[in-house]
Amino acid sequence: MPVKIPTTLPARFILERENIFVMDEDRASHQDIRALRVAILNLMPTKVITETQLLRLLSNSALQVDVTLIHTATHQAKNTAAEHLLKHYVTFDEIKREKFDGLIITGAPVEHMPFEQVDYWDELTQILDWAETNVESTFNICWGAQAALYHKYKIPKYDLPNKMFGVYEHRLYSLTLRQAQGVASNLLRGFDDFFYAPHSRHTEIRCEDILQVDDLEILAYSDEAGVYIIASKDGRHFL
Repeated sequence: MPVKIPTTLPARFILERENIFVMDEDRASHQDIRALRVAILNLMPTKVITETQLLRLLSNSALQVDVTLIHTATHQAKNTAAEHLLKHYVTFDEIKREKFDGLIITGAPVEHMPFEQVDYWDELTQILDWAETNVESTFNICWGAQAALYHKYKIPKYDLPNKMFGVYEHRLYSLTLRQAQGVASNLLRGFDDFFYAPHSRHTEIRCEDILQVDDLEILAYSDEAGVYIIASKDGRHFL
């Protein structure tokens, strides 16, 4: 099924060249179907590249997906044209009274900084708190996952002695997860017990900190690279 995006979004032309079915707002308005509403808080400096990557993945859904792109109002983007943000993005204030089926929070190149020193930290924590009541499910990526774990559970990030970079073997933390009922099994459906995934980071979240939080469970782990996928036990948050 198609992903609904603005007609002039650069990602649209890239996806169409890849034969991915996208639908503009006018055509989507005539469809007799309730689309999934997904918001993307794009914290990456390379916003066009990041939005294209995420839209490519969302287009694989069996449902129509209506995407809202969000940028931070408290941070001035240096690598994305202001015209692009004005035309295709909204701020949190513009959508804070709305409800969404999903929220994706991307990573950001600020992992060396203490969380509180990131210039949009207060705005990000407002969005994380808002998501508890206005979003059905959240998916936090890279630094976005570290930020969510720190804000909600006070789980710190730790500097690594050397950059973690490469493709590493991972395993499902519990080999019974594939037979388990609920959201975790849906997320991992089709996974082998062992799989490979890339890492590129200077900091880490430690397994022992997560295991002390009753609300969290580790879904996938690497002996070399550490924790890979975490979920809240109510199935609403994936990190």
